[in-house]
Amino acid sequence: MSAFRFIFRIFIISSLALAPCLFGISSAHAQTDEDILREAALSPPGANLPDCKPSEEHPYPVILVPGTFESMAFNWSKLSPLLAKKGYCVYALNYGITHLGFSTGPIEKSAIELKAFVDQVLEQTGAEKVSIVGHSQGGMMPRYYIKYLGGAEKVEDLIGLAPSNHGTIGVLGIEPIMILPGLLGCTACDQQKAGSDFLNDLNAGDETPGDVSYTVISTKYDEIVVPYTSAFLDGPEEQVSNITIQDQVPADLAAHLGIAFDSHAYEFVYDALEHDGPANFARAEQKWLQKNGN
Repeated sequence: MSAFRFIFRIFIISSLALAPCLFGISSAHAQTDEDILREAALSPPGANLPDCKPSEEHPYPVILVPGTFESMAFNWSKLSPLLAKKGYCVYALNYGITHLGFSTGPIEKSAIELKAFVDQVLEQTGAEKVSIVGHSQGGMMPRYYIKYLGGAEKVEDLIGLAPSNHGTIGVLGIEPIMILPGLLGCTACDQQKAGSDFLNDLNAGDETPGDVSYTVISTKYDEIVVPYTSAFLDGPEEQVSNITIQDQVPADLAAHLGIAFDSHAYEFVYDALEHDGPANFARAEQKWLQKNGN
């Protein structure tokens, strides 16, 4: 799927989901749109269960943070139930909702929403910290929470799937009006351009503050975060791991959206969650080989 088709598809899905709520459409067709909105607002399977309590084996609840234009229901429909099956308490949220769709508002405000959600999860579960898994903007935005809003004391792991840590010169790096007139006003899109004031501030000084373990999982075929290496973070090896899934499986063709549904990428997510520190490439690769009989 081309970068333009990807952004167009996600924008249309997001817009359909929000239109009835924002514009008060009332018709037989609007009822279908309301169904879409309702489904998008639903938690992904296995997430946001009110009675879940962390175990000794998995003491940190896992919070799933979707990307720009994406809902939690769609973005985490595959990973959420897999994590729940492994025994994790899984939580997910939608954030930054504007007339353009999910995760399109100012990233600073989205980070405030994340802060409130983390505090709610900690209070509900009694856990001391959470682990965060985010896709695209959802892998970058929590860094603002960690750096400026006290998250460094409350986050054990931040695991980003194709996170926009240093922005993009790709489709989000083009003036939104040139991609699709309806994208005009997408603050989060503007803030994810390489060299934006927001990203310059976020990446100034220590890119990986606190005792948080940072894992970045990228794909060479990312058509949104361009170049794909802009996802990588600078930091000490014991705290930061920058991984490209094709280094493990060269034939894996997952692109920006696909990495959120990619079983090879998940091996690194699991490794980071199951061990102290960030994901370890060799350890995760060995486990993957054992599972696949090699």
